Amino acid sequence: MLTRFGRRASPNIRARLAASSPSTSKRTWTHDERRTFKTLQGNASHRITHSKSRAYCTNTVARAAQQNDPDRDGGTEPGETGERELQVHQTEHAVISTFDLFSIGVGPSSSHTVGPMRAGKIFINDLIELGLLDKVKTVKITLYGSLAATGKGHHTPQAILLGLEGSDPETIETGTIPPRYANIIAQKTLLLGGTHRVAYEPERDMVWRWDEVLKTHPNGMRFSVFGEEGELLATNEYFSVGGGFVVNEKTKVDENLFYKGVDKSAVHDARLHQTHSLSEPNEEVPQQERDPSSPPYPFHSGESLLTLTHKHNMTIAQIVYDNEMHFGYTHEEVHDKLLRIWSVMDDCIRTGVSSSETTLPGRLQLRRRAPILYRRLMRGFYPGLVQPLSQHPQLGAGRGPAGQLNAPEGEEPPVAPPQVEGGKLGRGKGAVGRAARPARVVGALDHAVLPMPPRKTTIPAVDFLSCYAIAVNEVNASGGRIVTSPTNGAAGVIPAVLKYIVEFVSDDPEKSVVTFLLTAAAVGMLFKRGSTISAAEGGCQAEVGVACSMASAGFAACMGADPETVLQAAEIGIEHNLGLTCDPIDGLVQVPCIVRNSLGAVKAVTAAQLSMASQNVYSVTLDEAIEAMRLTAADMSVKYKETSLSGLARTVKIPLTVPAC
Repeated sequence: MLTRFGRRASPNIRARLAASSPSTSKRTWTHDERRTFKTLQGNASHRITHSKSRAYCTNTVARAAQQNDPDRDGGTEPGETGERELQVHQTEHAVISTFDLFSIGVGPSSSHTVGPMRAGKIFINDLIELGLLDKVKTVKITLYGSLAATGKGHHTPQAILLGLEGSDPETIETGTIPPRYANIIAQKTLLLGGTHRVAYEPERDMVWRWDEVLKTHPNGMRFSVFGEEGELLATNEYFSVGGGFVVNEKTKVDENLFYKGVDKSAVHDARLHQTHSLSEPNEEVPQQERDPSSPPYPFHSGESLLTLTHKHNMTIAQIVYDNEMHFGYTHEEVHDKLLRIWSVMDDCIRTGVSSSETTLPGRLQLRRRAPILYRRLMRGFYPGLVQPLSQHPQLGAGRGPAGQLNAPEGEEPPVAPPQVEGGKLGRGKGAVGRAARPARVVGALDHAVLPMPPRKTTIPAVDFLSCYAIAVNEVNASGGRIVTSPTNGAAGVIPAVLKYIVEFVSDDPEKSVVTFLLTAAAVGMLFKRGSTISAAEGGCQAEVGVACSMASAGFAACMGADPETVLQAAEIGIEHNLGLTCDPIDGLVQVPCIVRNSLGAVKAVTAAQLSMASQNVYSVTLDEAIEAMRLTAADMSVKYKETSLSGLARTVKIPLTVPAC
């Protein structure tokens, strides 16, 4: 680290020559490899350090047998029947704040939009701290790897430039983003920190190096500022590692958590001084000698989390809640912040189902589905949306009576279900009648196998879960207000499942919201520590797969399942998403991302139901599934990691045909 005028530079920014780049790993592509990147050596392996194997019983029966065997010392010989070996990761604990994992931001991507905006503001804050801002004349921005490959579709340029102007993803007015960006491009000027205006030439000052990957992470970016004579004033590299988290090479602790908060001075000490080692094993130390900065209930794996719940007779939500108190929050703050997160999720669903827009932004011109799906379900759970459509221009004009939503344009109005009137089945006073007419049957009527007549059915759980998830992700795709849960690309799964619990299952919604979010957060922490939540590192299994696992655990917890069953629900949720690739068409978080969230929500509920029916007899643990995901991510071709270089992104020709709902 160089010094400037005898002063030690800030640990978050270092002055050095622009040409020197010891932390980069440049690769020249061959003709046969034009469609791919160089796979990072040991991608994500820095997160895990293996130590010696030890036993981990795979179900309650096996665990009881081990505890009752006086000859066992907790070890397992290779090849023992009925048990598996698990490489236990002996790095530091996985505990981070729930409010870092679930944070409020903007769409369409946590790693390509929210993270870069935070990085831009962090860089500007450091320039102000060093007294360099007023000396800046030009800015150079370089995007690398996956961040460059799909950055345009994910609004990365807008995010970085507005971050450099001092905006924060949690507080920025989403409606101001397009006009502000358009003004920057038109005027070719940038207002750094909201106060210092400099020239900005988009074609010259933002460089897209999708053929080069920095060593730390595929989502790399470098900011450099220059003075009057073209001298380099300061430069730094940042890495958006998923979920809106930002790290850099000099502060590569587990999360560099204060970067999630952007303003380091406003962040509690417990978050600033976490010692999450990425490489050094954690030796067991007596409780009385533990670092007081450690949370009261640290856990590094599903096994250790389960042990804590047994030892202290607590639920997973209670463990996470008490750890939140360690981060400086009061009981009221924890409660209010959890309900605030749910409020934003709920508003996101409301916005999605009531949108008056017919298509999503981008070249695909994808038609919005959530408003049509919601109207088709014929039940409004939001105040105001249960009125006739004639009073809701957002949903279109309608001719139905009060209390009923019309069918989408071009579809026949539904027939009300039979109702009991005076002991007899009747049509119901509010029904919209229509003359019966024969349905058009597709197929030959004189064939040995007669065609099936068309019919429709309603499966409430599936239909509502799908509608809620699609609504959230359509808001995300349009750049609206969103909660990273755990990322933006997978932001629809958790709100959809929680909304279904609140509306259809729970008799105490506030209690359900708190239990669900805290339990889901614990599972998210395990994935963040043991594998990844970044699609650039692990494909969509790291986003929708992890979200499905978190939602499965939350659902089971709200059903009163014991901690072991909750973790098994999480395991089932990820197990059947392993290998899921990230292949967004045209680099947009639309196809297949939106519908994939819908299916993730349905799978989450199914996984929870399966776990609760299994009576704690299972073959795969959550820790084993997380390790399997890490290994799968390491083996996965970089083409399937948020680069839009293969899969649907390659086979589907754009513009995409607008799909029927």
